[in-house]
This record gives sequence, structure tokens and C-alpha cells, in this order.
Amino acid sequence: MNLVVLDMAGTTVADDGLVERAFTVAAERLGEDPAAMIGYVRATMGESKISVFRHLLGGDEARARQANLAFEEAYAELVADGRTAPVPGAAETIAALTEQGRTVVLTTGFARVTQDAIIDALGWRDLVGLTLCPADAGGRGRPYPDMVLAAFLRTGAVDDVRRIVVAGDTSYDMLSGVRAGAGIVAGVLTGAHREPALTEHGATRVLPSVAGLLGLIREYEA
Repeated sequence: MNLVVLDMAGTTVADDGLVERAFTVAAERLGEDPAAMIGYVRATMGESKISVFRHLLGGDEARARQANLAFEEAYAELVADGRTAPVPGAAETIAALTEQGRTVVLTTGFARVTQDAIIDALGWRDLVGLTLCPADAGGRGRPYPDMVLAAFLRTGAVDDVRRIVVAGDTSYDMLSGVRAGAGIVAGVLTGAHREPALTEHGATRVLPSVAGLLGLIREYEA
């Protein structure tokens, strides 16, 4: 299992409500009622943010792009204020996986500029060799399998999709892993969704946090 594809916010990066806060700011800047949107935002955590705004704004592409830009700006401001931190044990787990000869790829539903801001704020630039956002995989984010398959194609780390490990905190993370054919699709409880939602959408195992991934992979390979 030499290709490990990990989500960021809620899985390796502590969210602490930052996504919801940024959505609220974006809605308010557009004169929209965030209370009317937050239920859908929570249900679709993990999805590409521009896709979420397209749905919420009735397919109005111009307003969706305006809202997405406001979201990215608001999230970047929170990151710049030092409001982002790694999930306990995440960096150590990534380092250990790399030391074992496995390739780790970080994926997100955020735009590239936001993903880069998070990576730089955490000092993770040298921790992983590849990070992917929806734009890097043709524009489609989760629940499509595109980012997982892009990691498979770009790294050449394994010769079979069944040797991919996917881990995330949302139902859409689970769906993307299942649809990509990953052998391990692990849900973690440090983010948006609880065990029933993760299992319902295809989790092969649910862990307290990403720190349990090392043991799960060892068990699976044995």
C-alpha cells in the first residue's frame, strides 16, 4: 500500500470551524443569509467549494465565483491569523509513512492559493512531495475520484489502484476513495462527519484520527 492520499482540513489539518466561518463571511459579503446555507455546507464538506457555491446560488456562475473568491480570501485571513494547526500526530504519521518508502499526497477541496497558504503556515512544504486541489485534476473535486486517480497517475507509486490508501473526515472523501478503487478507505473522526456517515459512504475502517493509519496499513498488509 505504497500510495497514501490524505485529505487536509479535518483530517491532517485541524479545522476548528474555520471552513464554516469562512463560508459565513463569504455569504455575508454577498448579502446572503449564511444560516440558510450552513446545513448544505456541512453536508457537503470535502466537496470543491466552487461546486458548493454553484448549488447554493442556483447555478449563477458569476455569483458563485464571486462567493468562492470571498471564501478563499476569508479562509486565507484566518490562516494568516495563525488559526490553523496540524491534527495531533498528523505530521509524524506522514513522516513515518514516507520513511517506510510510501508516497504521501495531500488533497483538498480548496483552491490552490488556499492550499498553498495552509502548507506554508504549517511549514509542511518539505513534508510531502505532491499536493493536489480540484484544478490539478481537471476541475472536479470530491466526491469524484479524480484527485485520487491524479495522484495514482502522477506519482506512479503503485501499479494497481487497490494498493492506494485514502483517508478523510467526510462522506465525500469516502466516496472518492471507493470510486477510485482504493484498497483502504479510512474515515477519521477529527473533522466534519461521524462514523455512521463515513461507513455509509464506503469507509472500510473508521479511526479516531489519522495517527491510527500506520497500524491499519500494517494490519492490512499482514
